[in-house]
Amino acid sequence: MTLPTKLTIASRDSKLALWQSHYVKDLLEKAHPDLTCEIITMKTQGDKILDRPLNEIGGKALFMKELEVAMEEGKADIAVHSLKDVPYELPEGFALGAFCARENPQDAFVSNDFAELDDLPEGAVVGTSSLRRKAQLLAYRPDLKMCDLRGNVQTRLKKLDDGQYDAIILAAAGLIRLGLQARINSFIDVNISLPAVGQGIIVVEYLSQSTQIKELLSKIDHQDARECALAERSFNEALQGGCHAPIAAFCRKEQDKLLLTAMVATVNGKMLLRDQFIGEDAENLGKALAEKMIIQGAKKILQQV
Repeated sequence: MTLPTKLTIASRDSKLALWQSHYVKDLLEKAHPDLTCEIITMKTQGDKILDRPLNEIGGKALFMKELEVAMEEGKADIAVHSLKDVPYELPEGFALGAFCARENPQDAFVSNDFAELDDLPEGAVVGTSSLRRKAQLLAYRPDLKMCDLRGNVQTRLKKLDDGQYDAIILAAAGLIRLGLQARINSFIDVNISLPAVGQGIIVVEYLSQSTQIKELLSKIDHQDARECALAERSFNEALQGGCHAPIAAFCRKEQDKLLLTAMVATVNGKMLLRDQFIGEDAENLGKALAEKMIIQGAKKILQQV
């Protein structure tokens, strides 16, 4: 098979998205010395509509559509995403060809006045756009006032610095990748806030009919990240969970076994179900845990959202 010597990468134009695209570019060019990659940028609907929560405007797929159109029109060969922004069901004709090594998957507590979540006073204003985070934090601290927070990382930090929030919750991975570790006051324990499905993993999307692109991407695929991601996404798919529901799933590899922990809740955190399962086959593990939690009432909880 003759492999391409040039690839065009479609990327959102935020600083974090560009960091991720350059990261993938470097991995590919190192794995294939004859390959040259260029990056084209564009704004997606998810980047443009910032005055409403994602679950009200169509969900996280809004961060992908324009990039997928660019691939369909031949303007780009691949697109780079944060896996937590990728729905479990891709449009027909698309596939995920590479899962990159996972960065710290935890949620980060960011504040100018308080060191950690437990330090916040009663009624403190906390910013996050994630229903998953809202539900889990309210389950732990029902006295907090959770307020929506949209925009890129820099925009969210500016809103904090302008005094609109006492604290904000962001994905640790994004802050670390942007060199903003100093803004992280503390990492929130996964027993308090379980990460989003795929959090901390960068993925590469391509047109599934292209066997040449698939071969190129296989050289940068991280097997442990792929297995953990498949377990988490399999759980989410089995529950038919989307951006409208507070669902979390986090898998880690322990020797040759996969440990999957998952959570479903109502948005106010008053009903929260959490459980875990150990297995070897990623997709079956996710389905098995979903079935176990459905018996315990997971579907009934989600029906109340």
